[in-house]
Amino acid sequence: MCGIAGITGGDLAVCQEALKSMLSMLRHRGPDDFGLYNDGRAALGHTRLSIIDLAGGRQPMSNEDGSVWITFNGEIFNYIELKDELSRKGHRFSTNSDTEVIVHLYEELGDGCVTRLNGQFAFAIWDKNRSELFIARDRLGIRPLFYSSHAGRFYFPTEIKALFAGGPLPREIDPAALDEIFTLWCSVPPRTAFKGINELPPAHWMKIRDGAVSSVKRYWDVPLGEEPLDISIEEAADGLFDILSDATRLQLRADVPVGAYLSGGLDSSITAALITKITGAGPHTFSVAFEDGAYDESGFQHEMARHLGTEHHEVRCSYSDISGVFPEVVWYAEKPVLRTAPAPLFILSRLVRETGLKVVLTGEGADEAAGGYDIFKEAKIREFWAREPESRLRPLLLKKLYPYLSAFQGQSDAYREAFFNGGLSDVSDPLFSHRPRWQTTSRLKAFFSKDLLAENTSGPEERLKSLMPRGFGGWRALARAQYIETAGLLPGYILSSQGDRVLMGNSVEGRYPFLDHRVVEYCARLPLRHKMRGLDEKHVLKRMARGMLPASILKRTKQPYLAPDSKSFFAGGKAPDYVEELLSEGSLKDYGYFDPGSVGLLVKKCRRGAASGFRDNMALVGILSTQLLHNMFIAGFEGRAARGRDAAGLRAPATAAS
Repeated sequence: MCGIAGITGGDLAVCQEALKSMLSMLRHRGPDDFGLYNDGRAALGHTRLSIIDLAGGRQPMSNEDGSVWITFNGEIFNYIELKDELSRKGHRFSTNSDTEVIVHLYEELGDGCVTRLNGQFAFAIWDKNRSELFIARDRLGIRPLFYSSHAGRFYFPTEIKALFAGGPLPREIDPAALDEIFTLWCSVPPRTAFKGINELPPAHWMKIRDGAVSSVKRYWDVPLGEEPLDISIEEAADGLFDILSDATRLQLRADVPVGAYLSGGLDSSITAALITKITGAGPHTFSVAFEDGAYDESGFQHEMARHLGTEHHEVRCSYSDISGVFPEVVWYAEKPVLRTAPAPLFILSRLVRETGLKVVLTGEGADEAAGGYDIFKEAKIREFWAREPESRLRPLLLKKLYPYLSAFQGQSDAYREAFFNGGLSDVSDPLFSHRPRWQTTSRLKAFFSKDLLAENTSGPEERLKSLMPRGFGGWRALARAQYIETAGLLPGYILSSQGDRVLMGNSVEGRYPFLDHRVVEYCARLPLRHKMRGLDEKHVLKRMARGMLPASILKRTKQPYLAPDSKSFFAGGKAPDYVEELLSEGSLKDYGYFDPGSVGLLVKKCRRGAASGFRDNMALVGILSTQLLHNMFIAGFEGRAARGRDAAGLRAPATAAS
């Protein structure tokens, strides 16, 4: 995994220092090497984390005659097969790297090259003969890629902080992005948290000529709207095993050791079991344990590690551990977050690096593909409620989904009625499955300042709705819910805040067998009854895993990954100094995003240990992370950029605006 950056448009002879400054902010992504290319029309840069072809994979890299240049972040897992195919067509290779395969595939297929790649990638190709820059991002949005245009130049990097370090770009948090994040949990692509900074959406490519975007295209989509396969559950499980096993085999390709995350749940346990089956030995496994027993799953983690015979490593997180790294998490996430869950994963990736590994496989993507989230069950129940408003099964279904609510009679019954009745007047609403959740999250905007509220007049849901595929409203509720999770929240929140960013912050690459596009496509085509049998989630995955996992793991109640929120900052009533400062009345007034009075009352509740429910906890984390974002990227960015340049031995890009 690596960091990439580049500039095109106008005379770039003066932009060498600007490009170096961009790369200086990406050294955490690629501490092993540093490369530049600048022909006066396009400037490409690269920081490298060496994983495949350690000696021959330096970038930027070109074809034989130097007419096509690439800077590439990611891994192409089928590069060996593609290289053999291209060699038979006459292409000649000088390295064993997957990067060079992309160059020759581009020569062969042009922009169609992306459809042949099995991997996780973000890359830029400069075609000198066409005077055209071609950038592309993988299907599921595993690897990030951002861009911005200014004064006739087009800038792109792996992370936003590189744009601010190298380009004369204004730094301003986008109010519309805050509106979206405090409703949907993520901004709607191509919007980011910053005005004028865009992300290339997953499964898209873009062409740039003369410093301006000339075309953009989506080249792939999740086929959840297609006719399901007519197969039995046994056939479905066998087919999934074959595809997932091959995905895991391909993702084990590396010239360095590969480990695995082990949460103690179904998905990561399957991943670790497949690695053991394929390699014949238990891998290094890594887990997070919590001092707060309400969040701890270490018993299941230890059981699975013993079952597979892995060399297991564990980091135990306290409240202070989480609050201690939270500013770093926001620095790497480059957006507000509503939960502290990314923080323990940042600590875990640091343990991976300290152990000497650079690569881990994880179980992300299984819940989206195989129907593992409670929101899928909610959608199924709400669809039934809409069809059968008088059914006596309604309360029984709710008690099965949320058994803990049975202890709260009266108030909980009213809550359930309100939650499940909301929006049922229009079952064909494309966002039917998620509106109740988003309505709950949007209540956090009660903490917004009057000025911020005044700047947001259109609904985030409608902006997201405009991106849904044709015919989306006619899909079944479960299929629509899966699409929103897979195409929206997976890349927009989980893979960014809890995946790439917290891993690469410690120079560790994450790989995701469940996000092999063949696995995603196969699961999308499975009958809904194979994904959710009644209200039993991931039915096909559990059937597939019979004989692979201990019964205690296979049959355990699903526990979503969470971490302590407000307790992490106010354990014992005293918060870290940065929390006290950023949530003070003065800072809140200076930054202008939140109402100091409302936030002050929330802080008092948290200080007393009286924060109640998701609303208070999400509000605190969202407000604090937004304040941190402003503090690091708006108020104090010059100092951070200067330290990054000093560490790389660079001077400030005084000529970048020329």
